[in-house]
Amino acid sequence: MTESSNPGPVELVVLTFPGTRVDAAVRAALSEVVDRGYVTVLDLIYLSKDLDGSLTEVEIDEPLEELGLAGVSVDVREVISDDDLDLVRDTLRPGTSAIVVVYEQTWARGLADAVTAAGGEVTLHVQVPHDTIEAALAIP
Repeated sequence: MTESSNPGPVELVVLTFPGTRVDAAVRAALSEVVDRGYVTVLDLIYLSKDLDGSLTEVEIDEPLEELGLAGVSVDVREVISDDDLDLVRDTLRPGTSAIVVVYEQTWARGLADAVTAAGGEVTLHVQVPHDTIEAALAIP
């Protein structure tokens, strides 16, 4: 992570997929936002559940080529907890996989630094739920 007195907001997202391999377009899209400096991936864990219910878990420091995640840049901070993973493990359907990603919104560092330098502070950061945004944008 680049040094800043004001890190950007950090979020956890779970992305689920059919099967056991992450689509190349998903890996490319994730790599693009990282490479452009918009986000910094702080942790990433892959989970899959076979049709018989057997779980596979792969951490970021293990080989990711077979999963379709080779080349994703991660500034490993190991911030995903067992509680986070338990929630995903419990809800993952047989025959699917998921990547659990914790990322910092790196683009916000400069803005937060400028606010601090001006004597202000970032007082609140709230993520508006996706369903709420979809509903608001659907209203004519």
